[in-house]
Amino acid sequence: MRELLDAVADGSLSPAEAEAELKGYVTGDAGRFDAAREHRRGIPEAILAEGKSPEQVVELAETALETTDRALLTRLSDRQIASLESAIGESFPDATVERRSDAALIETPDRERPSLSATIGIVTAGTVDQAVADEAELVCRDAGATIDRVDDVGVAALDRTLDQADRFREADVLIVAAGREGALPTVIAGLVDTPVIGLPVSSGYGYGGDGEAALYGMLQSCTVMSAVNVDAGFVAGGQATLIARTVDSARDRSD
Repeated sequence: MRELLDAVADGSLSPAEAEAELKGYVTGDAGRFDAAREHRRGIPEAILAEGKSPEQVVELAETALETTDRALLTRLSDRQIASLESAIGESFPDATVERRSDAALIETPDRERPSLSATIGIVTAGTVDQAVADEAELVCRDAGATIDRVDDVGVAALDRTLDQADRFREADVLIVAAGREGALPTVIAGLVDTPVIGLPVSSGYGYGGDGEAALYGMLQSCTVMSAVNVDAGFVAGGQATLIARTVDSARDRSD
């Protein structure tokens, strides 16, 4: 305790960093940021930008960077992105920003991104599924996994799915994003001995649209696979990361 107080007094530790050390989270006007979640759960807290003002998003991102040297954000609007880039450029000028669709990963130079000896395959049925898959991919990249991305292999032209079967089999875990009737994860799960995480996407129209049919189809799959909620890219990426980390640990022990 005294060491923390001395560090705050001499300026080598900010009050936010000290609060994160003591409580595991930091409280600000925009809410609480769980700085200890990665150590406790294996997956960092992501800042869900949807429903927040640009000022709240900026405050939470700056808190994340100050306490963990990185900020992972999802569902960003154009206005929020503009505010974030401007503010981070001033407060953390040396930070790097990696954007994928409406998700972003910001890192300070002090962060050393981990490296996992594991490959996560991320597969999309069509172009409309890519933004949700991008969110999942950014979570996996943050964890240091190798990513093998395969896009636009939906079952409407099954040959393009079968052409990639060997590539799917090489991954340690697969995230398969699909809308409409959500058939692609089921088909792929029937071809591989790799864990498959189905990611239903809110594409499609009419009865069962907005991802409902895709989710029901994945839940009713007769092949062994799991499924997350509609558009839950962060959750799919988190699940795949936990599997990849287990694979990495097993390979370390075997070496």
